[in-house]
Parts: sequence; structure tokens; C-alpha cells
Amino acid sequence: MKSSAFTSVVAATIVLVGVIAVAQQPGAGGQRGGAPAGGRGGPPRPVLSVTSSAWPDGGEVPMRHAGRGENKSPAFEFHWSMGNTPSAPPEGLQTYAVIFHDIENSTMRGTTDTLHWTAFNIPGTATGLPEGLGAGDLPDGTRNGPGINARGGNPGSYFGPGAGPGPFHHYVFEFYALDTKLELPATATRDDLLKAMEGHVIGKAAYTGRFHAQPQ
Repeated sequence: MKSSAFTSVVAATIVLVGVIAVAQQPGAGGQRGGAPAGGRGGPPRPVLSVTSSAWPDGGEVPMRHAGRGENKSPAFEFHWSMGNTPSAPPEGLQTYAVIFHDIENSTMRGTTDTLHWTAFNIPGTATGLPEGLGAGDLPDGTRNGPGINARGGNPGSYFGPGAGPGPFHHYVFEFYALDTKLELPATATRDDLLKAMEGHVIGKAAYTGRFHAQPQ
């Protein structure tokens, strides 16, 4: 009787372990609980990236594009892809915007960093930005917004890295693809620009550079 009871307990334990193991296996969608694949992120969509021939991403910014040098804005190319495959931009793309800032600096002892340059309403048909972008409102509808050169009511324009001798400063170009044209004046603030873009971003990419002046 004892042997029979022991055998029954062992058999029940094996069945219970099997049930637990099956319950914990991924469902048909490859996720626990049988959730369908792609349920978390939705269907695949094009992803934005940028490249530049001016310097490699994360590399040192040359004097040609520095505020202490020729101060020419770098050229950028826009790319859209699905995984590793190039693709067309997403439907609904209307404009691009760029925000360029020095993340090493802080303003008035606060958390806000130094905004060097912004531009928005870059046409959605653009495949990139040319080198040496002009100031103010451009013929294609691009509008230079807040930044160092726009202070005092001057027309906005690119202002490159200007960190002095010492540790490298890290500079970030943030690119936004938007499903709308922004109804903002050139005198708008960075907060105004961010607020206007909220809810309209359908792609985002970043490109970085390091800069410091050489000791004299």
C-alpha cells in the first residue's frame, strides 16, 4: 500500500510539473502568455538615420564646422530603412527639424544646456542638408530658429562648436521627422519648438561630434 501511494504521489508531481512547463512556454507569437508577435511595437515602420561626410559619428568636429573656425554647417544625408533594407520615408512625412546643442554646458546653474542652432520646416522631400546652410528663412521654406546667432533679434543661423582648450565637449544634432508643418515664428524658443513638435514625431535620429580648441 505504501509503495502504491508513493507511486501515485510521484505521478501526480510529474503531471503538475508538466502543466507548469507548458504554461510557461512562449506562445505562437514568440512571447510568454501567447501574446502575438509585434503586439508591443505594432507593425514594422521605417526608421530614420543620418550620415555625414564632414566627420564620423562621435568623431572630432573639424575647424571648418566650428564656431572658432569657418563656422560652416555640415552636410547631412537622411536615410530611411526597414531593418537593414533601405525604404521610402513614411507616409505623412511633411517636414524635418534639427536641434543642435552642447550637452556639456549648463545655463544659469540649471539643467538646460547650450542651444547652438535650430532649423525647422525643412521640406519632407529633402534627402539631407547641404553644407553651409544660409541664415533666416530659406527659399525652400526652411526656417532657422532659436540659437546663439538668433540672440538679440538677429536672423537665426548655424553656430558651430566653440569649446575652449581642455576636455572635449560633446555636441549633438537631433533630427526630427514630422507629420506637420510648424506654424512658429523664427523668434520661437526651444520650448516652443519642442511643444509644437509633440505628437507629430514620426522619426528621430541623432549625430554627435566632439570639439575643443587646441592650446595656443
